[in-house]
Amino acid sequence: MSMIAERIERLPLSSFHRRLLLMGGLGYTFDAMDAAVLAFLLPVLRTQWGLTSVQTGVLGSGTFIGYFLGAMLAGMLGDLIGRRKVMMYALVIYCVASLASAAATQWGFFLATRIVAGFGTGAESAIVAPFLSEFVARRYRGSFTGSLAGFFSFGFVAAALLGYLVIPLAPDAWRVVMVVTALPIVMLLWWRRALPESPRWLEARGRRAEAEAIVARMEAEVTAAGVRLEPLPPAREGELPLAAGNASIVANVKALWSAKLARITAMTWLMWLSITFSYYAFFTWIPGLLVQSGMTITRSFSYSLVIYLGQIPGYFSGAWLNEKIGRQATIASYMILGGIAALGLALTRSDAGIMLSGVLLSFFMNGTYAGVYAYTPEVFPTDVRATGTGLASSIGRLGAIAAPILVGYLYPPLGFAGVFGATTAVLLIGALAVLLMGVQTRGRSLEEIAAEQVDRPV
Repeated sequence: MSMIAERIERLPLSSFHRRLLLMGGLGYTFDAMDAAVLAFLLPVLRTQWGLTSVQTGVLGSGTFIGYFLGAMLAGMLGDLIGRRKVMMYALVIYCVASLASAAATQWGFFLATRIVAGFGTGAESAIVAPFLSEFVARRYRGSFTGSLAGFFSFGFVAAALLGYLVIPLAPDAWRVVMVVTALPIVMLLWWRRALPESPRWLEARGRRAEAEAIVARMEAEVTAAGVRLEPLPPAREGELPLAAGNASIVANVKALWSAKLARITAMTWLMWLSITFSYYAFFTWIPGLLVQSGMTITRSFSYSLVIYLGQIPGYFSGAWLNEKIGRQATIASYMILGGIAALGLALTRSDAGIMLSGVLLSFFMNGTYAGVYAYTPEVFPTDVRATGTGLASSIGRLGAIAAPILVGYLYPPLGFAGVFGATTAVLLIGALAVLLMGVQTRGRSLEEIAAEQVDRPV
């Protein structure tokens, strides 16, 4: 382990880390709100623009087409040009595109703006977790990154509140909602001043002096609060990681499918694909499906709001369990329990049953994400961490792209049972992939995990 990593590993959670948590968390909040609010727009736009079921499904998938491209590019660029730059540019892209969405008068233009906005949210969502996890010591990393992902739930609840309180007010009230999703552009001023680059990435790129300056600021903030740091071990020969000066996008992608990392890469792709397919099959369509099953839009949105509230304890319980039972166990158990809840949703016939099953499915699927966002960056070495995470997230978005379209085809002939029966099967496949192909990361430094993966000394 390098001296930079040793210094980070001895730091307790401090005001510096809480500030990072808030900065990244707010980014995730608005990412989620931007994506989730579409579920409340679709029933309105379907009527207003006379959309077919398939057109509605394609519109629901537009954000995730952009998400796929954004997550892929963000991961690759994050390892080459830095995590910080990618995070800030992504914020600008999705805010501008969200504002443009408010001016749409037909579904083609709206679809185009949603693809661009999805590019921005995909890029930001893919880079935040691998970026900020590199600042945190092993003993806090699972709960920190899980809590970071928990901010997604606030975005979904905010979207549900906008859907419940604002969209029914007027035929064009949805345009106001789209303007609201563009407001986080002001966060850029804060990020530019307060957000440092990852010292682990800087060191891996041979920029040791910059890395040391950032870690020194972290240490100064901790000691200023009266915390006494443990003494550092003596420096060892060969402690510096090799600088990735010759790295390229092609080389990094090849590294993910090398003999050492292929199993891990395959596992993360299956994990992301299964949870993201199931998640967006549910959350993109649930307000519309409730309307089609006979509820009014207002009642459907109120049910959806309660279901979305189940996300908050889901995320933060998952974050807590990340450190108690480990990421693998958290992900697999929540996927299995989510599959059971989806089966309940497929079989129930009453409004109360829909509500209960929906809340449980929301709880467990979001708890799964608390594990997924913590686990994915940990299993890849620093020099390909963003690429590995970004590609896994990007592959997962193929599920998000396919899910709304597939639901559009499945619901008319098969109803709730067909939609959520498929969700159960997909979640069980993901749980098996994590259990059989994953590695243990709880209580281990990023360098220790990487050393096991690439078989090099720590």
